[in-house]
Amino acid sequence: MPPSPERPAIIRSAVGIGVYAAAFGATFGAVAVAAGLSVGQAQVLSLVLFSGASQLAFSGVVGAGGSAWTALGPTLLLALRNGFYGVTLAPVLEARGLRRLVTAHFVIDETTAMSTAQPARREQRLAFWWTALVLFACWNVGTFLGALLGSAVDTDAFGLDAAGPAVFLALVWPAFRQVRARWVGLAGAAIAVALVPLAPSGVPVLAAAVAAVVGGLLPRRDAEPGSTGAEGGLA
Repeated sequence: MPPSPERPAIIRSAVGIGVYAAAFGATFGAVAVAAGLSVGQAQVLSLVLFSGASQLAFSGVVGAGGSAWTALGPTLLLALRNGFYGVTLAPVLEARGLRRLVTAHFVIDETTAMSTAQPARREQRLAFWWTALVLFACWNVGTFLGALLGSAVDTDAFGLDAAGPAVFLALVWPAFRQVRARWVGLAGAAIAVALVPLAPSGVPVLAAAVAAVVGGLLPRRDAEPGSTGAEGGLA
């Protein structure tokens, strides 16, 4: 079978996303070490979890003094969306057996976006796997270099302790174009701020997630004011 004519463009796009992933991964590595994780622990998170928003949530809770078990709540909540992506990609990738488990590890925002943007099944698979492998390699290299940097410099002096919340805010900011998302964000923030003086570290984050659950259960209007019809950006 001759190579797809879309192959060069797909590879270029995958490499471009990989450059971003390396920079983002370096930020995560530095933030994770600043939160108290070792270089090895940060690297294992990137290898096993491989989800930027979830990894930042885990590091943020641990850095605030919460336990690893407390951090699992927001981490898994953020990773849940990848399961919905899998429903969309399953007919495209047609993975079976052990290959299905491996494939599921790479179902994230970027691979889903790249795959679904292609016009034909062959190009969709090509885009998924090129993006997945390039992204995974760049993300982990970036994590390692960022963790080394974070362990070698004074993270407080360079403000890296604030990088995690800043990056996480950048990830969710596009969703605030919707009115409902803004109300959910305000409600979650209010719950977390109210509980900080009263509850153990990490618990306010879990409690704030209740606002998102309630917001998701409320009936949705077809044309919500302030909505552009697009969901949040890649994360």
